[in-house]
Amino acid sequence: MEEETELASSNKSWVVSAVGITLVLFAVSALLGFIIFPAAEGRESESLWASICRAAGLPVSSTVNTEGIQGTKVAIANAVPSIPPGESIGRGATLAQQCAICHGPTGVSRADAPNLAGQYPTVTYKQLRDFKDHVRVSAVMSPFAEHLTEENIQDLAAYYASLQRIELKTAKPGVAAPTIVVSGAPLRGIAPCGSCHGAIENKLGSPWLEGQSVVYLRNQLEAFAQGSRRNDVNEQMRNVARAMTQEEIEAAAQYYASKPHPPEI
Repeated sequence: MEEETELASSNKSWVVSAVGITLVLFAVSALLGFIIFPAAEGRESESLWASICRAAGLPVSSTVNTEGIQGTKVAIANAVPSIPPGESIGRGATLAQQCAICHGPTGVSRADAPNLAGQYPTVTYKQLRDFKDHVRVSAVMSPFAEHLTEENIQDLAAYYASLQRIELKTAKPGVAAPTIVVSGAPLRGIAPCGSCHGAIENKLGSPWLEGQSVVYLRNQLEAFAQGSRRNDVNEQMRNVARAMTQEEIEAAAQYYASKPHPPEI
């Protein structure tokens, strides 16, 4: 009987020790994962709750006023036909003459407007529809897109997709692929840029970014981060951009802008 009492007491002590060790490990893990590591990645001024949300991969609330602003109305999967008819491309070529001053006569911009030559048709279609629906706002594009018909938008998307993309060449010296592009930042819930925008995988509706203007890329990331651009599906880009540091935004913009170079004229 005495031996059974000693055994029970021993088992009880072991259970208490195991529970204590588990609680200590949990506390240390929470401290590292939710506070120390996020702070080490440049988020020292963030609140504890924001750090916990970001480390857990949850959206962090924004201070931007979102009242009255709607999300995109486009169903990307059914936006454009997989093989557009030739007459659609021809009509698009005619319409695109109005776009040449910003996007170039062959879809390659010499300004800070995006290059559209070879862009996925779902991307061009979605952005034009969002401009038309006032989901994405631009002093230049909104008035232009407002008068486009559904056929016009389909035709422009088909035409630009038919053009040859910017010739790919070696990246500019010294511009290596930054960590945010290749690996993302898992502790802040950021997937690699390449997982949606090529290199690793291309997600339907995500544009290819190589060769776009560094000014354009930087401005769009900052607009997503600030909430002034909000036509992304399920706030995917806004959540990513909010979690990025200014240095990561600049590195990603510089890298994608440096990859291909427009052919010399």
